[in-house]
Amino acid sequence: MRRFRSLLGLCLLALFVPLALAAQGDSAAPKPAAHSASDAGLLHPSTLTARAPDVYEVTFTTTKGDFVVQVTRAWSPAGADRFYNLVKHGYYNDMRLFRVVSGFVIQFGLTGNPAINKAWQDANIKDDPVTQSNKAGYLTFATAGKDTRTTQVFINLGDNSRLDTMGFTPFAQVISGMDVIQQFYSGYADSPTGHQDEITKQGNAYLDKNFPKLDSIKTAKVTSPASAAPAAAAKKPAASQPKPQN
Repeated sequence: MRRFRSLLGLCLLALFVPLALAAQGDSAAPKPAAHSASDAGLLHPSTLTARAPDVYEVTFTTTKGDFVVQVTRAWSPAGADRFYNLVKHGYYNDMRLFRVVSGFVIQFGLTGNPAINKAWQDANIKDDPVTQSNKAGYLTFATAGKDTRTTQVFINLGDNSRLDTMGFTPFAQVISGMDVIQQFYSGYADSPTGHQDEITKQGNAYLDKNFPKLDSIKTAKVTSPASAAPAAAAKKPAASQPKPQN
C-alpha cells in the first residue's frame, strides 16, 4: 500500500525525505495479528458507506495522551465520510504511528491486522477538491496518485501548503491536544515508511519487533455529536479477491 508517493515524486526530494517509499520485497509468511476491533465490517469496505455528520469530532486516546480532531464534511465530503466509517468501526484502534517526521507530518493508517489491511488495500475513494490548506494541525488523506485515497492519513506538523496544489485535501483539524501530538516518538523519522509492504502483510508484529519505540493510537472514537448513530451492521458481500497494489 504505497501512499504519499506518486504525486510528489522528485519535486519535493530536495525539501523532504521521500513521502512514501513502500518496500517491494517479499516477506516471510506472517502470523495473523490481533486487532482490537472485532467488527466484521472492516473486512468488507464496500459495506461501510454511511454519510458522516456535517461536523463531528473524534477523540484519539494514545500512548502519550488524548487529542481531538474536528471534521468538517464540506471541506472534503468523500474524505469525511470515509474517515467517519473507519472510526465508527474501530479501524484506527491499536494502531502504530509509523511515520513521525518532526516539523513535517505524522502518518498512520495501516492496522495491526494483515487481513484488514488487505481488504482495504484497493478500497479507493475519489478525490475531493482542495478547499483548505495543509497547515499545521490539519489532517489529510495520503495518496498514491489520482483517486487513490484509502485509509492512511497524516497530520501536518508545519506549514505544508505546497501540498495543496498536488491534490492533498485537508478534511479535519486538531482542536485540542497538539501538545500531545508533538510528543510522539520521532527518532525513526521516515525509516518505517520504506517498509509499508511488511507492515501491511505482518501488521503490528513487524513494527513492534523492528520499531519498538513507536507510539500508538489506543482508540479513536466519534465523541461529537453524541447522538451520532452507529453505522449500520455490515452485510457480508460475495467473496472477491482484491487486486494487489502496484
